[in-house]
Amino acid sequence: MSSNQNYITVSKVGIIGAGISGIAAAKQLSCYDPVVFEATGSIGGVWRHCSYNSTKLQTPRCDYEFSDYPWPERDNSSFPSHIEILEYLDAYARHFNVLKYVKFNSKVVEVRYIRDRGTAKLGESPGEYGTLTTGQSAWEVAVQINQSENVQWYAFECLVMCIGKYGDVAKVPVFPRNQGPDVFNGKVMHTLDYCKLDKEEANQLLKGKKVVVVGYKKSAIDLAVECAEANQGPDGEPCTMVIRTLHWTVPSYWIWGLPFFLFYSTRSSQFLHEKPNQSFLRALLCLSLSPMKRAISKFIESYLAWKLPLVKYGLRPDHPFEEDYASCQMAILPENFFLEADNGKILFERATKWGFWSGGIELEGKKRLEADVVVLATGFDGKKKLKSILPEPFCSLIEDSSGVMPLYRGTIHPLIPNMAFVGYIESVSNLHTAELRCKWLAGLMDKQFKLPTVENMLEQTTKELDVMKRTTRFYKRHCISTYSINHSDEICEEMGWKSWRKKHLLAEVFSPYNCQDYEEEK
Repeated sequence: MSSNQNYITVSKVGIIGAGISGIAAAKQLSCYDPVVFEATGSIGGVWRHCSYNSTKLQTPRCDYEFSDYPWPERDNSSFPSHIEILEYLDAYARHFNVLKYVKFNSKVVEVRYIRDRGTAKLGESPGEYGTLTTGQSAWEVAVQINQSENVQWYAFECLVMCIGKYGDVAKVPVFPRNQGPDVFNGKVMHTLDYCKLDKEEANQLLKGKKVVVVGYKKSAIDLAVECAEANQGPDGEPCTMVIRTLHWTVPSYWIWGLPFFLFYSTRSSQFLHEKPNQSFLRALLCLSLSPMKRAISKFIESYLAWKLPLVKYGLRPDHPFEEDYASCQMAILPENFFLEADNGKILFERATKWGFWSGGIELEGKKRLEADVVVLATGFDGKKKLKSILPEPFCSLIEDSSGVMPLYRGTIHPLIPNMAFVGYIESVSNLHTAELRCKWLAGLMDKQFKLPTVENMLEQTTKELDVMKRTTRFYKRHCISTYSINHSDEICEEMGWKSWRKKHLLAEVFSPYNCQDYEEEK
């Protein structure tokens, strides 16, 4: 694609993506009149384009709201459906007049850096990162409008990438020769394709069919339940889940009669967990409290083993509960999941390797499962999305040798200039994580504070990675849940805000933190 020098310069800031992160960024950066490119015809991201009919939020609504726009019924303890979340997001965008910044059906197909690189090459001693807005355009953006062949180029001083880790690009297993989907006589699809079906089409796909669902995270669990519900009655076929890695699941946010937030979501509870840049005294305290940390994980595991038939179905993970929480992989079970399993409508098979044969799939040990439909709930490749539009050498810098994006404050890649990333780290509430970092980004662009040197930022990201590696084997998910309050503290301090946000000490120590605690200071 050739560069067109007649590009349009309409704003200092360009935002790619109009999901939760993109809308949050547009609102916080509204003083720059940003241009938001959205490839589809609506806002909402994965909530609109990668949700099943049964998809619900995994947290209470009071933990998933913008700090300046509470849910209408925020005390409602039920988990909102994806439809309710979209209605909430639409209402937020209209209330703050964010939609005027969005260019719908505008797919970004390429970006180019048009200034001299001020960042250091790998292996060299890095210096100052510089400012995000310098008065000169830094990025060209090629935009394909309404799926036409025509491409319009735009230029911006700063780009904010909000295309997210989920959706768009399916992560599909690599199969040995003659064991791929091409040898299978049935239908193979990824959950990304299943999400595009309406309720009637989904029911028609599943009803009376032998369905195999590959995976055991939230999307796989929800899909298995939908399959079971479509196959009620004597003529219904069971759904078989093929599981490589088990993860802890919970029926609700109550453990032995105690609210779940007591264990992980208060300031006092996070003293049990290691955090980056902790002082010697904090490290000593953390070490001395490590038996309590392990005891809490065992306490929760004991409840789940009592409450759920994990042993009966061979679904008890070998790793501690804390590792799933620390990697944001704990899933809330649908109420009827194990009821359907007890009724024989959901079956389970463990396999580290598998492939296709003409009549279904073959597990290691040569065990064969017959199938009419195989659905791959194997996740998404968010980094591949980024790499598809970023130029070299930046494309090669997206992830480090550990497979993690090195993002300072979860937002700035120290080696990629004039660009921010929102929505690429995870926590219990990704909306809160995105919004607070957008506020931090707005302060940075407004020059309220200055970034450390590139070297110092890289050192900070390395420390965070080291903590995640010591906490969970699933560190590549880049989840900060066990030290999210401390992470927010550092962001608040950098913005000149108070880091302790509660009204009194007792609440500060024992009450859970949520989005409302980070309402902008007047």
